[in-house]
Amino acid sequence: MHASTAVSSVSIIEQLIREAKDGETVRIPAGTYEGSFTINSPIKLEGEGTVTIRNNDEESTITITARGAALEGISVVHEARDKNAAVYVAADEVTLESLQISTRGYGILLRKADHAAIGSTRIQWMEDANETAGKRKTVKRNGIDLFDSHQNVISGNTVSDMNDGIYLESSNGNTVAGNAIDHSRYGVHCMFTKKTIVRDNQGYANITGAMVMGVDDAIVTGNRFEKQNENVNSQGLLLFDVHTSTVENNLVEGNRVGLYIEQSSSNTIQNNRVLWNFTGIQLLDAENNRFTVNDFIGNVIEAEATESKNNELKANYWDAYRGIDSDGDGASNTAYVINPFFQRLTNETPAYQLFFRSPGMLFLESLFETNRDEWASDLMPLMKPAMNEIAGSGTGGPEFALFATGTVLLLVASGIILQFGRRRQ
Repeated sequence: MHASTAVSSVSIIEQLIREAKDGETVRIPAGTYEGSFTINSPIKLEGEGTVTIRNNDEESTITITARGAALEGISVVHEARDKNAAVYVAADEVTLESLQISTRGYGILLRKADHAAIGSTRIQWMEDANETAGKRKTVKRNGIDLFDSHQNVISGNTVSDMNDGIYLESSNGNTVAGNAIDHSRYGVHCMFTKKTIVRDNQGYANITGAMVMGVDDAIVTGNRFEKQNENVNSQGLLLFDVHTSTVENNLVEGNRVGLYIEQSSSNTIQNNRVLWNFTGIQLLDAENNRFTVNDFIGNVIEAEATESKNNELKANYWDAYRGIDSDGDGASNTAYVINPFFQRLTNETPAYQLFFRSPGMLFLESLFETNRDEWASDLMPLMKPAMNEIAGSGTGGPEFALFATGTVLLLVASGIILQFGRRRQ
């Protein structure tokens, strides 16, 4: 057997850890090691050449319990189908850098771990060749999962095909920046957090690019959420029960719903580009938010708003609206009003989506005047886009708008046929 294919026991690594002095850098010789181990002293453990740790036991492959420990430059293959992780961190000020993780459990778990840095790491779900998609026994776990862990920095990582790419629960003051998440459920998922920063991330082909729920004082800025459109519940960015937060300078393109905002108040949504989505922005029971200088371009439905009062909409660009600028200041002298008729009607009877933009539906919508003073309105919509770059990445576009419309109609028609069939049986 060639040396490059030999498998050694992790007892070799455990001995290196035992012999190391605090603060020392320990280099693991190149090779493949089988088993699991714990870093229980403040050392830096790094791979020398190509180092792979494989583990099929029902426990985390690498556990870190020492404050200030570091792990760098190794591959971890966590083969056990369980609730454990490739790397489990239960200490403060830990650094994880340049790891390659394939897992059938979690990628990285942080529990009561503060001031950690996780960077330049790739996490990939590992399929089981013995399981088919229709008979999969393994429940996908999250790529990077934090609970009761604060002031951590998660930056420059790539997560693919996991449950949630990066999940934060009851964890405050964390920064999630410059990560790329694709083909997962939620790209970034924040639950019951405060002062979270979600900056310069990319979410592509997930169910939802970022799910922000039960959150106060968050900053969501500079992100690209593209092509979340293959699920009926897909959104680029979803805010639920979010307050006193800022959403700015994001690109939300080619999604089923670009921005979905529910039961959220006192937020600032500004300078975002919302392009080529089926629905640009959807508001439900959202109050006292401020929307300003956002561009809504190429969306099939620009905006929907129900039970959403006292929001300030000002100086946004709506490409389907033709205003009148009599004083030449670049803003229309007539308001852009979001009529809630179609959304209310289809919420009660989804089959009416078949009549989207039909002459009859537009006529009925024009007659609807109930509680007009409570409708969301942009009192001075812009006549031209606020931002020069409006083309985005090209993942959406008119082709997606046509595809999305056809998909919705097909789903509705299928539902009607199935319902009719059941009635006849």
